[in-house]
Amino acid sequence: MDLTNLIVWIIVGGIAGWLASIVMKTNRQQGLLIDIIVGIIGGFIGGLVLQLLGVGGEVTGLNLPSILTAFIGAVILLAVLRLLRR
Repeated sequence: MDLTNLIVWIIVGGIAGWLASIVMKTNRQQGLLIDIIVGIIGGFIGGLVLQLLGVGGEVTGLNLPSILTAFIGAVILLAVLRLLRR
C-alpha cells in the first residue's frame, strides 16, 4: 500500500463514517478520527457483506461505489456497537 492508497482510504473512511454517524445519530458523540476509523472498518465489513451477497463490494478508490460500500459497512458496524452497548 502506497501513500496515495492510504490517503484515499482515509478520505473514503471519513466520508462514509461521517454519513453513517449522521444516519445512526451518533454524529454528536464521535469526532472526525472516530468517523474515519468507523469508515475504514466499514469498508472491510461492507466489502465482505456485499461479496457474500454477490453484488461486488470492492473499495477501489475515491469513487461512489467505494463510498457506498464503506457506508453500508459503517452503518452495520454502528448498529452492532449500539446493540452491544445496550
